[in-house]
Amino acid sequence: MSKHTLPDVEVEATIPRKKSKKEKKDKRSKLQNDDSGVSTPVQDEGIVASDVAEEKPKKEKEKKDKKDKKAKKEKKEKKRDREQSGEDGDESKKGKKDKKKRKRDAEDDAGANGASNGHANGEEAIAEVANGSEPSTTTTGQYQQTSVLAAVPQAEVASFLNTHQITVTDPLSDKPLRPIMQFSQLPSSALISKSPFACFKTPTPIQAASWPFGLSGRDIVGVAETGSGKTMGFGLPLVTAVLGMPKTKGPGRIRAVVVSPTRELAMQTNEQLSKLGELVGLNTVCVYGGASKDDQRALLRKGDIIVATPGRLKDFLEEGAVKLDNAKFVVLDEADRMLDKGFEDDIKQILSACPRKEGRQTLMYTATWPQSVQALASTFMVSPVKIQIGGNPSGDLQANARIEQHVEVVDPKVKEQRLLQLLKAQPRNERVLVFCLYKKEATRVETFLRQRGGLKVAGIHGDLKQEQRTRSLEAFKKGETPVLVATDVAARGLDIPEVKLVINCTFPLTIEDYVHRIGRTGRAGKTGQAITLFTEHDKSHSGELVNILKAAGQPVPEELLKFGTTVKRKAHGTYGAFFKDVDMSQKGTKITFD
Repeated sequence: MSKHTLPDVEVEATIPRKKSKKEKKDKRSKLQNDDSGVSTPVQDEGIVASDVAEEKPKKEKEKKDKKDKKAKKEKKEKKRDREQSGEDGDESKKGKKDKKKRKRDAEDDAGANGASNGHANGEEAIAEVANGSEPSTTTTGQYQQTSVLAAVPQAEVASFLNTHQITVTDPLSDKPLRPIMQFSQLPSSALISKSPFACFKTPTPIQAASWPFGLSGRDIVGVAETGSGKTMGFGLPLVTAVLGMPKTKGPGRIRAVVVSPTRELAMQTNEQLSKLGELVGLNTVCVYGGASKDDQRALLRKGDIIVATPGRLKDFLEEGAVKLDNAKFVVLDEADRMLDKGFEDDIKQILSACPRKEGRQTLMYTATWPQSVQALASTFMVSPVKIQIGGNPSGDLQANARIEQHVEVVDPKVKEQRLLQLLKAQPRNERVLVFCLYKKEATRVETFLRQRGGLKVAGIHGDLKQEQRTRSLEAFKKGETPVLVATDVAARGLDIPEVKLVINCTFPLTIEDYVHRIGRTGRAGKTGQAITLFTEHDKSHSGELVNILKAAGQPVPEELLKFGTTVKRKAHGTYGAFFKDVDMSQKGTKITFD
C-alpha cells in the first residue's frame, strides 16, 4: 500500500485544474461540432459532467431569446400593416366609442326625463336615444296624446272647455294640450293598466285639464274650488313620475313630497295616494304634528312618497331623519291656506331641501290667486301652466255657485237656540257640519246639542288628541253621528262625503275662511246648502259677505245691508292679513264662554 505525503496530495489536486482549463477551450469547439451534428463523447476528452450541465441552461436561454425576438418582430409587422390599412379600423373603433357614449348619454337623459318629467317608460327612452332617434312625444316630457283623444273634433274640445269654464294659460305655447275628457283617453302605463279609476265615470274638470301637463313634466298652478278633485289631479302624474325615478335607500329614498296645511287634509291625501301607490308597489307615508315622532320616523325608512304638514316635515329635515335630495316631484296643496297660516318660511325651507326648481316638477293647487301665492309660484316654479276652473280667470275669491247660501241676522243671545231649531228641522240622519270660531265655543255647543237637543254629535278641534279627532271624523263620515261641530281646522281640504248642510254658528275671522267653510258641501258636482247666523259682532265682515253673495247670485237680506257694504283693507303692511285697526283708548271687552 503506497503512502502519499502532503505535497503529493497537493500536486494531485492541482492536476485536474490545469486540465480543466485546457479542456474548457476544447469544449467550445466540441459544442460547435455538436450543433453541426457531430457527436463527440464527452468522456473521451476527459470533460467533467458538471461543465456540461452549466452549458445547457445557457443554450435554452439563447433559444428563448431568439423566439421572443421573432415574436416581437411579427407583432410590429402586424401593427404596421394595420396602420397602413387602418383608416377603416380607426373609424370602426371610433364608431364603437361614439356608440358607447351615445348609450351613456341616453341613459342619463332618460333617467332625468323619467324623474322630473313623469316618464313611466324610461327604458324605452334609453333604447330610442341609444339607437340615434329621439323619443316620440307630443310635448315637453314623455306624454303622448292617444289616438282616441286626437280623433276628438276640436269643436267638442272647445265645448268641453266652455261648459266647465276651464281657462288654460301656457306661457310656452299658444295651443294648450287637449284635456283628457274620458279615462279611455289616458296614455297606457303600468298604473293605468291597473284600472285605478274604475269606480269613477269621468274625470273632473281640474283632472281633465291638468293631467296632460302633469304627465308632460310641466309645473302647474291649479286654481279651483274646494271639492273639485285636485288630489287625483296631481296624484296620477305624481305616481307616474315616481315610477320613472331610480330607487335609493336610506334617508334620501323619498322621491315625491306633498305638503298640506292641516293634519286632517294630510291624512286624507295620504289615504287616496296610498290606493294609487299600492297598485304599483309604492309606499306612501304621512307625517304630521300631534302624533309619535318615533313611529313616523320608522315609517320614513320605508316610504317612497311623503305627505306631510309643514311643521313636522321641517322638524324631520332639521334632525336628518329625512332628506329630500331626490324628491323631484313636489306638490303644494292648498297653498294659499298655508300662507295664511304663516307657513311661508317653512315652505321655503322645504323647497330649498329639494332639487333645484329646474330639476324638479312642482305643482301648486289653490282656491284663490292672491299676490302672495303668485310670488311663491314665480320664485319656486319654472314657466308654470295656470289652469283656472270657474268663471273667474283673475282668481279672486268666489264661492261655489252650486251652494245655496242663506244669511240670518240674529241676536247673539238666541243664536244657540236657533241652531237647535235648524238641526231638528233637518231630515233624520242627514249629515250637518256646524262651525264655531273658538275651541271652547265648539265644546260648549257640542255639549248643548247633546244634552238639550238629544242629538248624536261629535266634535273636532285643536284641544282634542289626534286619536279623538280621527275617531270623530270617521264616525261622521260613516253616518254614525250625523252632526259634527268643528272649528276651522276642519274647514278646508277635507273630503267629507254627503254633507247636505253647513251652518256657521259663529262667523269666521276672514271672508276666505267663510268660503272654505261652506265649501264642505256642494262637492264633486253636487249641490249643497249653507246657513250663516250673523250677529252685530260680525258687522265688520258685512261688506265682504255681501260681495260674495252677489257674485254667486244669492239673495242678500235687508238686515245684512243695514250693517253697510264697505270692505276694509285686508292686509296690513307689517302685521299681515289678520291685523285689525284698534282704538287703544277704548277699554277691552271681556267675553266669557262658560
